Amino acid sequence: MKKESNQHRIYDKGTRTWFEIPEEEYREYDRKRTALRRRMQYQHRCICPRDKFWLCDCMCEDCEFQTTPMVSVDDPLPDAEGTLGDYVPDDKPTIDEVLADRDLLERLIKRLREIDPEADRILEIWQDNPEGISDRKVAEILGRKQRTFADEMKKFRDEFRAERNS
Repeated sequence: MKKESNQHRIYDKGTRTWFEIPEEEYREYDRKRTALRRRMQYQHRCICPRDKFWLCDCMCEDCEFQTTPMVSVDDPLPDAEGTLGDYVPDDKPTIDEVLADRDLLERLIKRLREIDPEADRILEIWQDNPEGISDRKVAEILGRKQRTFADEMKKFRDEFRAERNS
């Protein structure tokens, strides 16, 4: 069947048939479905591949390429009493807590440097062993007596606990 220059075809998925329509109607229909498809793809609600665009009929609820929309914590609740984000607890620390922890860490590092001349080496050893390392191993790496080093670290940890609790 030869297609006339001003006739276009659209596919009806329900009846699985092609219908010929005038060019003017096709342009309007194509503009509408392209805008809808792009909007849905932008919202991540449509995953229609490029070679299947001809299947788009603006019936997104019945489409095989429709995806489940994501729920946002900023969407209003059905009862219009705030958003989901108002009721979801936030486990992240506040900026004040982060700054307080940073300040405490800086003071502790400064105090460790006052107590021990090899503080930077000790910090490096601790950093190289994030799973933890015993005082005995650290003393061995530094070439010190284990008991002396352990006593210094006990003093430091006691100061740390006192600083942290105040």
